[in-house]
Amino acid sequence: MAYIGQSIKNGTFSVLDTSGNTYNGSNTTFSLGTQVGSAAQLLVSHDGVIQKPGTDYTLASGGASITFTTAPASGASIFIVEISGAVGGTITPSDDSVTTSKINDNAVSFAKLDSTNQSFIKSIPQSGSAKTSSYTLTTSDIGSFIEVGSSGAITIPNSTFSAGNAISLFNNTTGNITITCSITTAYIAGANTDESSVTLATRGVATILFISGTVCVISGNVS
Repeated sequence: MAYIGQSIKNGTFSVLDTSGNTYNGSNTTFSLGTQVGSAAQLLVSHDGVIQKPGTDYTLASGGASITFTTAPASGASIFIVEISGAVGGTITPSDDSVTTSKINDNAVSFAKLDSTNQSFIKSIPQSGSAKTSSYTLTTSDIGSFIEVGSSGAITIPNSTFSAGNAISLFNNTTGNITITCSITTAYIAGANTDESSVTLATRGVATILFISGTVCVISGNVS
């Protein structure tokens, strides 16, 4: 007679190498030598007695370690089997146990981001408060805009940024401000002249795009 019922589920059983662990009646947390998503994924034998997940042991270090409720005595015999795949049905990873290396590249879509991160992607954050004195750009300004206030000035340093980095500037004053180009080569977009300094007009906006650590292009209300 043919088999009647659910199809047989596939899975794997792996005995974990815990030979490096030392049981001394004091230590309770030990390395698993791998990372698992749930305590229920483990079959743990302590001196021949099967341990209950969540009661006799829990996971630690994001699923890379096991913590026993009672410290195993010196000379304890412990072996641990990892159950993976579809055995036992769906396994829900414990909180904070899934690392970025476990997620495929480009697997997380924009719609799956929370509202805070969606807002961050759709807007340009301000880098600190308004600059009211001479300020040299830093890598923490990448992807942000800088407001330049009264008496403020900007310096673009050399050999600090990488290709593709970009920073925007806003001159929130009634007069022009100076952008000093200490970087080896600085072009105004659409021109072929290496500028040592440029002027950002009142209420003007400029974006600095770095082609390399020593070359940048400045676009916007600059001259």
